[in-house]
Amino acid sequence: MPKTEVFRAELDARIRRAEAAQMTFIEIVSGELHRAVGGYPGPDHRMPMCCVVMRGAMRGGDQILHAPPSGQGATLRIRYQLPR
Repeated sequence: MPKTEVFRAELDARIRRAEAAQMTFIEIVSGELHRAVGGYPGPDHRMPMCCVVMRGAMRGGDQILHAPPSGQGATLRIRYQLPR
């Protein structure tokens, strides 16, 4: 099962690619991020950990565009402003 570092590395890689493409922001959805690192969907998924990593990466100007009722689900969508 993925660990915090794996989620963080994939999130950082996506942000770096978006910066290299000179994008002004990138939107990340937790379900897509978790699928990319593996283990989701599945009985032992780590969605809460994925969401904690995504929220922890937020900086000034970043926005939560959608949060599921629990706050930690596959539909969490965050817009990260670029460059970082």
